[in-house]
Amino acid sequence: MEYKKNDMITVTIEDMGHEGEGIGKVDGYTVFVKDAVIGDTVSAKIVKAKKNYGYARIMEILKPSLDRVEPLCAYARQCGGCQIQALSYEKQLEYKENKIKNNLIRIGGFSEEELHMEPIIGMETPFYYRNKAQFPVGTDKEGNLVTGFYAGRTHSIINNWKCYLGVEINEKILDIVLDHMKENHITAYDEAKGKGLVRHILIRYGFQSKEIMVCIVVNGNRLPEAEKLTDELRKIPGMTSITLNINRERTNVILGKEIKLLWGQNYITDKIGNVSYQISPLSFYQVNPVQTQKLYEKALEYAFLDGEETVWDLYCGIGTISLFLAQKAKQVYGVEIVPAAIEDARRNAGINGIENVEFFVGKAEEVLPSKYEKEGIYADVIVVDPPRKGCEESVLDTMVKMQPKRIVYVSCDSATLARDLKYLRENGYELVRCCGVDQFSQTVHVETVCLLSRKA
Repeated sequence: MEYKKNDMITVTIEDMGHEGEGIGKVDGYTVFVKDAVIGDTVSAKIVKAKKNYGYARIMEILKPSLDRVEPLCAYARQCGGCQIQALSYEKQLEYKENKIKNNLIRIGGFSEEELHMEPIIGMETPFYYRNKAQFPVGTDKEGNLVTGFYAGRTHSIINNWKCYLGVEINEKILDIVLDHMKENHITAYDEAKGKGLVRHILIRYGFQSKEIMVCIVVNGNRLPEAEKLTDELRKIPGMTSITLNINRERTNVILGKEIKLLWGQNYITDKIGNVSYQISPLSFYQVNPVQTQKLYEKALEYAFLDGEETVWDLYCGIGTISLFLAQKAKQVYGVEIVPAAIEDARRNAGINGIENVEFFVGKAEEVLPSKYEKEGIYADVIVVDPPRKGCEESVLDTMVKMQPKRIVYVSCDSATLARDLKYLRENGYELVRCCGVDQFSQTVHVETVCLLSRKA
């Protein structure tokens, strides 16, 4: 049977898709229902109809799933941040494990027996884990200042200062900044017009150091009465860094390149395990430090280092994995295309007194061959932690040419991971084992670590 827009249906949800949407069938017609979880029976309205499938919106939950929970956050359905908060945490982990498994089988071409999956590593407390939050600032229809998060797939701001994924101090900081804006008649940025001053409020928190960073992103080069604001923010214990970020571009990229110090220092310091990292407003740094430590420990375990290996860390960022690996390796080389990240990486190596690590700016597929061919630097182990789009094929090709004994692949997108593993498998490597790590509880995202070994 074929359905059309605005048709009402009753459907039982049997599966969940990559974006956390419920999937069910009515008379052989597949329906994707946002905010429905496996086991729900719902009354829904078709909002978009194709020939063999459609998208629908929940009108009523007729029979809730046994795995449905009441979300902590009242805005969970509207906000784009948490897609699966209505699913029990146990089932969230199961969903993520299945997501990894299905991608490796469907896209990677592996059989289930070849995956050797270890149980996913979950969180003890799957809330309040983010050490970074970026709050857009705007005005509502009545002209009042608002801040919070974007509604799903839009740029309209939900006025919600309490995010259950972030740290509690965020609310107090937002209070202070918005009060300052009201008292001093400071305008919020209007994306549509490109006018107004304050665009975003970026907050970072050091889970181990308890240091706090506040960075105000402005469409200008100064903030009125900035000293009054810093006096208020400084009263918060742990306040370490208060900066302005200058972003005058008509863009939805949050941060500009220029940072102005208002008070304190330009960075905070935090630790993963016993390695310290300096983090600036522009630094890429893992947002869940508790799980990052578990992720890196798993990567280190998979690398099987005995102190004699030369390790290459591709897409090394500010050196987070490189420095972790250097504790057990003979020599680590890190490669990253962003020059500022490499400056941070070198500084982080210095802070920790780690000398058996060297960092290069450039594309991995260019740096590796030149070091390999000209200087004879080879690799026993290669670690990759690429962005969501996965590795460029030229990088995979270079890795294969260097013939490391082991490759440890850390991924934030199991679909591109599966594609890349297929390539490595076709070029002499086999999957030894893999493990999911829940880095982003309440969302559909999951990290995966894989160990590949060169076939004899």
